[in-house]
Amino acid sequence: MRFLPVPVPVPVPLLVFPKPDAGMLSGMRSVREVLKALIAPLEIGGALLGWQLERMSTELGMRLTFRGPAGEGPIHVEVGPLREGARYAAKTERLGISYRRCPAFDRQAGALCAALAPRIAQQEAALERLQDASAEARIRDVEVTQLLEPMGEGRFYGLSPYVGCLVGCKFCYAQSRLMDLRTLLGLADVPWGSWVDVRVNAAEVLRAELHTLPPLPIKFCPIVSDPYHPLEAKRRITRACLEVLLEVAPSAPVLVLTRTALARRDFDLLASLNLRLGVSLPTLDDETRQHFEPRGAPIPERLALLADARAAGIATFAVVQPMLEGPREALADALAAHVDSVSLDVLHGEQGAASDFDDPRYAHTREAGWQQNAAGELDALLEARGVPRWAGELPPDLR
Repeated sequence: MRFLPVPVPVPVPLLVFPKPDAGMLSGMRSVREVLKALIAPLEIGGALLGWQLERMSTELGMRLTFRGPAGEGPIHVEVGPLREGARYAAKTERLGISYRRCPAFDRQAGALCAALAPRIAQQEAALERLQDASAEARIRDVEVTQLLEPMGEGRFYGLSPYVGCLVGCKFCYAQSRLMDLRTLLGLADVPWGSWVDVRVNAAEVLRAELHTLPPLPIKFCPIVSDPYHPLEAKRRITRACLEVLLEVAPSAPVLVLTRTALARRDFDLLASLNLRLGVSLPTLDDETRQHFEPRGAPIPERLALLADARAAGIATFAVVQPMLEGPREALADALAAHVDSVSLDVLHGEQGAASDFDDPRYAHTREAGWQQNAAGELDALLEARGVPRWAGELPPDLR
């Protein structure tokens, strides 16, 4: 995903906004509320330069989705803390405004960014007042007003009982976006894998949303946090959400993806839902797993989880991403024996894992060519074994 500045200057009408309320942002703990305040008085359903604000997302950064008067688009606009060297369509003193490349509407996207900048500038100074007594806490209890996040251009919902993940894989591409959100909330700058926000009212909010939102597949989103990371053993927020799904929407298609074996605790619920349980399995070599995913479950535990899930009548899948060193023929055999389908993808940025890839044993695996070749080899091996493969967020039967 690339966010680029507007390619040519676009005249923007002079826009005058109400004087901001000096206390509007003070004390806010929700990124969604921060975003709403920054763009006020624009709200969902409102229009800017003739483009309607269709949706706002705050799971992996602050994103606004616009549609044109005849349904054109969508245009995705992102707002976040300024980063050195980054390119923006517009910026204020503290924040950068960018958009996802959309060649047919790049001019309009740039104009929307430029039009948003002055209203955001009016409010952003209040961001400095957000820090509160919980700013240094590594584990925080938070409440949310929305849980089901439309994703994949509205094809499914992401569901995150937690934000932040104690599994803490260094190559996780969510960390930079989530650290930006912590910056916006005035929270301590602490390492990825050392902090978690516990969405204590997740089950309550989910219950209300299941009664009011259009039905779509639901994915317990491991991008923001593994739903079965170690804190779940004590807090049980994921289990509470599964209990609500079983009560209110037992036939809704559900996907759960994890790197731990704690999901076995919930087989009683998983087997009663229209659910697919997935395990991240980027290698069959546990020494490699230990190097890159030291807090994830050992490979034998992940395979045992899949075998036991199948025995319990639960559909299974695996995600192989990124490609890591290890015997691919044996990996293909293990996948064929334990899962119904496999999602394949390659490394998308090293994030905090540069030192892991610097190890001479694994340095070659960071190269794009090696990643693509490894994925192609595994794809062919799985095809020969009759294992369905897929790319993207959903298996083919849920698209």
